[in-house]
Amino acid sequence: MATTVSSTTSTQEKLQRARAASTRLALLSTEEKNVLLLAIADAIEAQEKSILAANRADVEDSGLEGAMRDRLLLTPARIKEMARGVRDVAALPDPIGEILAEWNKSNGLRIRKVRVPLGVVGIIYESRPNVTVDTAVLALKAGNAIVLRGGKEATQSSQRLVEIMTAVPGVPEGAIELLDSSTRHSVQELIKARGLVDVIIPRGGAGLITFVTENSTVPVIETGAGNCHVFVDESADFEMADRIVINAKTQRPSVCNAAEKLLVHERVAAEYVPRIVRKLIDAGVEVRGDGKARSLAAGLHVRPAAEQDWYEEYLRLCMAVAVVANVADAIAHINRYSTKHSDSIVTRDEGNAQKFLRGVDSAAVYWNASTRFTDGAEFGFGAEMGISTQKLHCRGPFALVELTSSKYEIVGTGQVR
Repeated sequence: MATTVSSTTSTQEKLQRARAASTRLALLSTEEKNVLLLAIADAIEAQEKSILAANRADVEDSGLEGAMRDRLLLTPARIKEMARGVRDVAALPDPIGEILAEWNKSNGLRIRKVRVPLGVVGIIYESRPNVTVDTAVLALKAGNAIVLRGGKEATQSSQRLVEIMTAVPGVPEGAIELLDSSTRHSVQELIKARGLVDVIIPRGGAGLITFVTENSTVPVIETGAGNCHVFVDESADFEMADRIVINAKTQRPSVCNAAEKLLVHERVAAEYVPRIVRKLIDAGVEVRGDGKARSLAAGLHVRPAAEQDWYEEYLRLCMAVAVVANVADAIAHINRYSTKHSDSIVTRDEGNAQKFLRGVDSAAVYWNASTRFTDGAEFGFGAEMGISTQKLHCRGPFALVELTSSKYEIVGTGQVR
């Protein structure tokens, strides 16, 4: 059985335990891994009261308000959702051992390319306790050890969740390690642990991601900040557009797939801008706009948008609105200012939709749907490690398959070269 979290164990000791555990995890069968995951789901539900108590202490100590407080908060419903996500991961096909290619050479050698675990995954994330569970169970299912470095605001929540998971009989010691979140020193040690850690995943705001990508000596899968856009084209169904814009902005504004910018085609802007600005304000959204949008929304409280607004990920109930000339202008605006995360067009015109889908250089591009669907669970992955905005190894929501590599197995009968 794995040991519980200890604040006295050094980062190096935890990394070495994770490295040792990774070799044991790689040998577990699919059935063995699924038994562990189902036991973890049951344990999380059984320990709901202690999880909520730890989380309540975090929330009270954090001083966070609004959307940022919501990111940290756990509720009975969210704990049930967390456990359901673990069971969903258990139900997914196991990628490990999958034969990606196989062929025979004329000399009798049989060569096959096989999917294998990455080894040790390090993840650095901010104050979302569900990430502690989601990423740990994905790593286990893919046969990896994981080293977690969560945000200090969620220290007690993350520690309690790791204690619960590592107490499940059969989880190898070192399979799930939690680093000290009270100091940045643990981040420095993790991102410099080349040879002990195989990949680092930074999951959080732009500052965290930039710091890790610029300073890590371990390979990084870069998850992106979400400066996401909705473009309302000239042929858009306004009622559909209203639903998509309001959902994308307000359903959970503190997450990376929430929309931050709204672009409106100039041919419908006179009608649509005041309509949607009024709805956004009624929903509690602070609205900023370019000169055209502010003029069209005269009489409504729309603050002027500065150049920096078009780059900013607000992570709160704030949205900037701009009027654009056409779909090409919308694409150019998005490709200039976005973080290449998720962007959507609302239109009845299939030609314009195809231009948008092909022209916008983002990980997820939508036609007539909210950006809020860019999520591992919504894509059918059970959970996610994050949403990658880079182009190597993986892009978009990633989970089990992207937590693997491959190797070649060659079977011979005594051949020599």
